[in-house]
Amino acid sequence: MSVAAFGDQQLIQHGQQSYSSSRVRPLLLLSARGHRLLLAALRTLLLATLLGADLSAPRTAHAKSTAALPLLQTWIDLTPTGDRLQAPAGTYAGPAVISRAMVIDGEGKIIVDGGGKGTVLSVKATGVTIRGLHLKNSGDSHDSLDSGLLIENGSDNLIENNLIDDVLFGVTLQGANDNRVIGNRISSRHSDPAERGDGIRLWYSMRNRVENNDISRIRDITVSNSLRNRFIGNRITESRRALNLLFSHRTLIEKNRLANNSTGITSINSSGVIIRNNQIMHSVDASGAGIALKESGTTLIQGNEIIHCAVGLMSDSPTHPINRITVIDNRIAHNFTGVSFYGERGGHLVLRNRFEHNLWQALVGESGRVDRNEWRGNYWDDYQGFDQNGDGVGDSAHEIWAYADLIWIETPMAKFFRSSPVLELLDFLERLAPFASPKLVLRDPEPQAHNKEAPKRAKVATN
Repeated sequence: MSVAAFGDQQLIQHGQQSYSSSRVRPLLLLSARGHRLLLAALRTLLLATLLGADLSAPRTAHAKSTAALPLLQTWIDLTPTGDRLQAPAGTYAGPAVISRAMVIDGEGKIIVDGGGKGTVLSVKATGVTIRGLHLKNSGDSHDSLDSGLLIENGSDNLIENNLIDDVLFGVTLQGANDNRVIGNRISSRHSDPAERGDGIRLWYSMRNRVENNDISRIRDITVSNSLRNRFIGNRITESRRALNLLFSHRTLIEKNRLANNSTGITSINSSGVIIRNNQIMHSVDASGAGIALKESGTTLIQGNEIIHCAVGLMSDSPTHPINRITVIDNRIAHNFTGVSFYGERGGHLVLRNRFEHNLWQALVGESGRVDRNEWRGNYWDDYQGFDQNGDGVGDSAHEIWAYADLIWIETPMAKFFRSSPVLELLDFLERLAPFASPKLVLRDPEPQAHNKEAPKRAKVATN
């Protein structure tokens, strides 16, 4: 709808009680400039009316609390295409829908209360900027994806420096491409992670950038059937799965800090994924992992710090025999199990990583079947060889053999007794005088003999 036509519609709607039809008709002949002036006058009148109300007065949650609040939708309707919404500081009632390009900059002084119904703010347009708003009190329906903010079939929108809390889902993108979600603080409601919504949810959305957000106490960040998205510099804490990729190829995950989540990064049926220079820490649930790959194709895992997780890296074989999962220059430390690979095809290249202080360095499928994975140039803190020529490479290969540990490796229910005094004593005796043949877990023919300084990594998110 053109600016002039939109102005006519608003003048007719707001002037029915004050003007006769004979007075409205001449207004239709005004120029576009005249319409803009009249719209500005209407905004001024609306502002004067609202000044009598206390916009910043505290409200209780849910629908009844918003009955006396001014509607944000009214201000949106009065803002011409491409213009800047100019509303005074205070609390406004949602839900509201933006259907054309505009800029809304609350400068941290505007609160939008959804009244406990539906999505607080929906964007169904291209070229919209949402900045400096506090969006809260969405509905509580998982079926309808009640969110703080929804972008549906829109592109080239900027969502920046907003606070989104007391909502079910945080930011939802559906069929939305080339958008930027930058510098927002997002959290869900409910104490049980399974009852929360996703902090950010992408569905059939491509080439979006999610950067420098602080996200906590959500269910997951879910990326489903969405290609070529970038997640850079985010901080994600106290959630179930920090990042969950489903059929989302060529995703970049870089310089993020993921801490105290059940699982850090999960990639399922996704190929061409790059996981680089992230810090992933304290994913210690029984089934938790720093990084978990399943039925995925070519993947690069490079320069990450994976610390204090139940399993640092868990992965099955790539989906196609020619694909490779490359694990290079990572620090994998203080985990219950450093890496766990399963699948008969192998397909993992494990190069120049540092394995430090893990309770068990690596598990690889069935013990003895390690030929199809390539281990080379890694540092193992339990390496017992020498470096007589000082070239930094061990003179002998590093091998991991399973003795008494075969009990819990081959009988998962026995993991409870792992590292118990009895099992440790049994393992010690087995190494002295084996009464059963040990099994080779892995062999690194060129281990690093010394713990070299870790490769310099780009700064990760600390916000």
